[in-house]
Amino acid sequence: MLVTLRAVPAEAEIASHQLLLRGGYIKRISAGIYAYMPLMWMVLNKITKIVQEEMNKAGGLQTLLPQLQPAELWEKSGRWSAYTEGEGIMFNLKDRQGRLLGLGPTHEEIITKIAGETIFSYKQLPINLYQIQTKFRDEIRPRFGLMRSREFIMKDAYSFHSNETSLKATYQKMNEAYKQIFSRSGVQTVAVDADSGAIGGAASQEFMVTAESGEDLILTSSDNKYSANQEKAISKAPKPLPLKQGKPCTIDTPNQKSIEELCSKQLIDATQIIKVLVLIAVTEDGQQQPLLISIRGDQELNEIKLINALSNQIGKGVLSITQINEDQLKSEGLKSWPFGSIGPDFEDSNLIGANNWKEEFVRFSDHTAAELESFVCGANQLDKHRSHMNWPLLGGAQRAVDIRKAKAGDSCVHDPSQILTSKRGIEVGHIFQLGRKYSKALQATFTNEEGLQEAFWMGCYGIGISRLAQAAVEQNHDEVGICWPISIAPFEVIVVIANINDDAQKNLGEKLYEDLKANEIEVLLDDRPERAGVKFKDADLIGIPWRLVVGRDAALGKVELIQRINRRSKVLESKEATKELVQEIFASRS
Repeated sequence: MLVTLRAVPAEAEIASHQLLLRGGYIKRISAGIYAYMPLMWMVLNKITKIVQEEMNKAGGLQTLLPQLQPAELWEKSGRWSAYTEGEGIMFNLKDRQGRLLGLGPTHEEIITKIAGETIFSYKQLPINLYQIQTKFRDEIRPRFGLMRSREFIMKDAYSFHSNETSLKATYQKMNEAYKQIFSRSGVQTVAVDADSGAIGGAASQEFMVTAESGEDLILTSSDNKYSANQEKAISKAPKPLPLKQGKPCTIDTPNQKSIEELCSKQLIDATQIIKVLVLIAVTEDGQQQPLLISIRGDQELNEIKLINALSNQIGKGVLSITQINEDQLKSEGLKSWPFGSIGPDFEDSNLIGANNWKEEFVRFSDHTAAELESFVCGANQLDKHRSHMNWPLLGGAQRAVDIRKAKAGDSCVHDPSQILTSKRGIEVGHIFQLGRKYSKALQATFTNEEGLQEAFWMGCYGIGISRLAQAAVEQNHDEVGICWPISIAPFEVIVVIANINDDAQKNLGEKLYEDLKANEIEVLLDDRPERAGVKFKDADLIGIPWRLVVGRDAALGKVELIQRINRRSKVLESKEATKELVQEIFASRS
């Protein structure tokens, strides 16, 4: 069943999405929902087999967990509201008895419950359970085909341990297994430090397929010894320009609310300014916490780092952070604030009268701001700023944390001589050291060597099977179609009979097809009553690694052998072509 498209579908934004739709690999049903057509199912099965082999080799035990999950488990872990309210990604429903259920986006709660009811002693540990199944996430903006879909195939594994040392050993074992999986799948990946996000845990690492269309920005040191997702990356910012000598004073800054306007009018550099961001955080228990953030004028806020810093300070999860505006002030019954001129010492008294907000700012200063000895900042009056200020004049330094976005051109903190460069990537795998977050929340314990009850140490390891398939296309294509890595291609060879009405071509094509099958080669026969040009274009589009063209030289027993990746071709005797193909393909399998 091969139905290809010549035109690029309107909804397809990136090359891999376009090619999978045009090649008949996937069929869009609705936003973020796709059917896997026969060729795609073959690709997915090949990736799945590779994953199973490497997971089994690493000591994993395959299982299958329920997709419907009771809300009470997620309420115990504290994630139900975060995943189902506001911008939460969990599809949820009620059964006929009115009980709340979620359609699983991940399975930490379920597997922790099972472990707590089946593993009783440290002697049963460690254990690593994995599954491969469909996951569901109610993406706010599903896009890029299988890259960000609402229904997708994923391998997720969960390990249980009696101590942290054992957890780290399995984490490293999974790291090596993942490298093998991606290498065998024919994709080049970069392992980067990553934020643990809503999953949580002490440490995590993402595996990125590098591609210009990637949603994630990866920062790498020039010696390749450090790589991190920008959400997690740390770096040393360029040194600021010192202010010219002068005394502290207030300056008029009419209509100078942005850093660019202030620099242009006052003839100063952005590195000499402290900009202040006034934000509101919503915590997992529904409280609204105002924030006052100071950061150097040339730097950008990293919201992920800020969420983590705030969570650590207040001891609970943070669902979202947004900037405060005049409409919010009015809704809270607060007086107008001098936006554009707010300084790091903006008073808490401005919050008095708020109906739903806490009455004190949580204040953070990024290191780039905290380290400035003399700077320009807002004067807390509209159209006024202060110059040559310092932290003692503002009542002392705020809590200094790393909440800026690292970026290309910064120095690596591990070696300042190394400069960070950037590239884009597609996340295809993520491994976590979860620690005891879920086992404590769900009271999942075992008896340790001292005979005492102790919460499990846990790890979590995920690979997007369907996402990996599309990422392979994004990394392996040219202007005419897909160039599948042979290990995950739907077929290894396609035999194209140029003219099915020519008996010599038909007979030789069918013989080649049978000979290759007899040699255990995965082969597709294109004997459609189409023009040769159509068949050749389709063969390029669907990207099968080797092509045998049976054309006008068939009567002489000759065929054309073409390698898809480089389009090299040669005319050979049919037996010689079969022999060469078998040798090449078996060599690629080893």
